[in-house]
Amino acid sequence: MHGVGVLGLQAIAFYLLSAVMLGSALLVISARNPVHSVLFLITSFFTAAGLFVLLGAEFLAMLLIVVYVGAVAVLFLFVVMMLDVDFGSLRTGFARYLPIGGVVAIVLLIEMAIVAGAVAKRGASAGATIAAPTDVTNAEAIGRVLYTDYIYFFQAAGIALLIAMIGAIVLTLRHRPGVKRQNIAAQVARTPAKGMAIVKVKTGEGISE
Repeated sequence: MHGVGVLGLQAIAFYLLSAVMLGSALLVISARNPVHSVLFLITSFFTAAGLFVLLGAEFLAMLLIVVYVGAVAVLFLFVVMMLDVDFGSLRTGFARYLPIGGVVAIVLLIEMAIVAGAVAKRGASAGATIAAPTDVTNAEAIGRVLYTDYIYFFQAAGIALLIAMIGAIVLTLRHRPGVKRQNIAAQVARTPAKGMAIVKVKTGEGISE
């Protein structure tokens, strides 16, 4: 009875989070206020993280919250609030591209249904699922695979991100004339004789304003 109760609570949580996530996703593209759209996007990310927790993927849930909610969605919110963008002109072609978007959505839905059916059929033919080891956490299992079998790909991805970051800094860097900049070499080589000057000023002969 205890197991049935736990499964029932998990099913309720799954359907509740799924409903909230789908509703938030629809409101992201249908809300008139762009700030509200970003807030609904953050809600979708939070509910998706809850679904990952129900699936036992705690690391992916934490990654979704830290990276997408804490960085990407907040960046979207700042950009929307700080930039003066005419969103009315951006929505002018929404009705024209709506049929194409509907066709793409239907194709994606059919593909997801095919994949879900194949996975369910494979699980039914196998008869039983392979139990994961209980002494290894989700994050530890991902770390073992990532830093052993895929270590070179991980390092290559890090180098690619580093190159992209340096390229973005170089492309956006602008040298303005007349702006004082820090000279670290001159600061390190500075001596007390160069850094301080003792000037004797006679009484009443100070700098006049």
